[in-house]
Amino acid sequence: MCGICGEIRFNNHLPSVSAVERMAEKLVPRGPDAGGIFAQSNMVFGHRRLKIIDLSEHAQQPMHDPALGLTLAFNGCIYNYQELRAELQQLGYQFFSTGDSEVILKAYHAWGSDCVQRFNGMFAFAIHHRDSGKVVMARDRFGIKPLYLAEIDGGLRFASSLPSILASGGINTDIDPVALHHYLQWHAVVPPPLTLLQGVRKLPPATVREIEANGDTREYRYWSLTMGPVGDDPNKTEADWQAELLAVMRRSVARRSIADVPVGVLLSGGLDSSLIVGLLAEQGQTDLHTFSVGFEAAGGESGDEFKYSDIIARHYDTDHHQIRVPSSRLLDTLPETFKAMSEPMVSYDNVGFFLLSHEVSKHLKVVQSGQGADEVFGGYHWYPPMVASDDAVATYRQHFFDRSEEEYAQTVTARFLHEDYSQQFVHNYFHQLQTPNAVDKALHIDTNVMLVDDPVKRVDNMTMAWGLEARVPFLDHEVVELAARIPAELKIQQGGKHILKEVARKIIPNAVIDRPKGYFPVPALKYIEGPYLEFVRGYLDSDTARQRDLFQRPYLDSLMAAPRDHITPLRGSKLWQVAMLEMWLQTHGI
Repeated sequence: MCGICGEIRFNNHLPSVSAVERMAEKLVPRGPDAGGIFAQSNMVFGHRRLKIIDLSEHAQQPMHDPALGLTLAFNGCIYNYQELRAELQQLGYQFFSTGDSEVILKAYHAWGSDCVQRFNGMFAFAIHHRDSGKVVMARDRFGIKPLYLAEIDGGLRFASSLPSILASGGINTDIDPVALHHYLQWHAVVPPPLTLLQGVRKLPPATVREIEANGDTREYRYWSLTMGPVGDDPNKTEADWQAELLAVMRRSVARRSIADVPVGVLLSGGLDSSLIVGLLAEQGQTDLHTFSVGFEAAGGESGDEFKYSDIIARHYDTDHHQIRVPSSRLLDTLPETFKAMSEPMVSYDNVGFFLLSHEVSKHLKVVQSGQGADEVFGGYHWYPPMVASDDAVATYRQHFFDRSEEEYAQTVTARFLHEDYSQQFVHNYFHQLQTPNAVDKALHIDTNVMLVDDPVKRVDNMTMAWGLEARVPFLDHEVVELAARIPAELKIQQGGKHILKEVARKIIPNAVIDRPKGYFPVPALKYIEGPYLEFVRGYLDSDTARQRDLFQRPYLDSLMAAPRDHITPLRGSKLWQVAMLEMWLQTHGI
């Protein structure tokens, strides 16, 4: 896991080494162990390294292979690299390192851009052809690893984080009105290729982009998820599905244990992370480090789930670490959390993951985490209402979107009022899916869009802020493809994730399976009072915010007058949502 960046120039323009150096400097937290810059003809690549696999200097990046005429900048991990390496060796390729980075280079040389079909992992990379000047970029199936892009005069810049792109200079930071609509309606989800800044875009997941030396570009999607049965699936019993799911989860967790350093687990106390711990224990891992975080109660709401994480820690005798965060530290940490965000994110657990990752990074470089299970196996409360829906778009909007269009018209200033972009997006997305099942439509959009630009982005940003690699076994594409074939009714029973719960009963204690569903609680950021309200007010009432003229002042005043009265369907604070955007913009000098 690392940070990558670079500049590509077209038609004989010279790339800027200094711009790439500035971008790379911003990525030091993602890769604190080493760094490098490689310049050749029409490109400059930069890299910051977190040493996980092949700790030697042979795996240093950017990785240049003079025999092949290829240079690589890569962020992520290819879990099946050893099998691919053996296959490439049989084809006659020789290796100078023992890690996964060189496997990508050789695989690309052997199989071209289709090599991504063979990768099981999380990745974002760029490969440069020395002789032709062509550059090929790719991103993993679920966008676990980010890749931001910015067009410049006569060229293109890319980086693992949006702040890194900004550090290169000369980027258009005007607010994108379509992205703003998504942010305020769709719980801060901004689907690719958009970001909130007009001058920055992101490569969509499961996408390859090929850029010729003259700037001609071809972009295509190399993988897509199909919902519904295949072959003899309709004849399978629930027991059959359980057996297949347990087998694929075992493989996924085992794959994500591959490293030349120890691997721990972020243990929330919920079903998903508890199952990961149980599967690792089943596979014989001992001395497993697990980590949980909790906050002070507020508004009558508990701020931790330690009683559940403790059950798992005791049951498997893990080396467990509880991190208790006092309110004073939470408030002091918020600006650093904003700084770590590539895009503004409204979920309260951002700061939780940030503080948890800081503590974990003192002990480990790699952890497994439970993100993705709710989207893949139907764990959220808005899936059951989809069952009887005769208007999937309207039902989805009712349970997920943060405000009506009427309220949106009262939220932003007139220059940002255009169309109902978010509903149009969901309508078009649902329309192009082959499945008639409304639950499957919701699961599909959440797995391929919402998950990418909310939970997955959150975990990447907050863990990599401390040089910590987070691996997500529920997003192994083999797990997701199997889940897509399992009937929806086997997912949404028992309040959600029925099939996963039944599989988990074979591995972990029932006490963490049959508990009420929990969320990462940070109550002080939901019930914004006292010093938290003054903190938010300081940004929203600032001269910078007033001059930006993004939000209507009467709306802001109403939110700040009674924060508890303005909660979204997803139990989020509308005040925190609008404030987060302003706080993020000011933090990044915009």
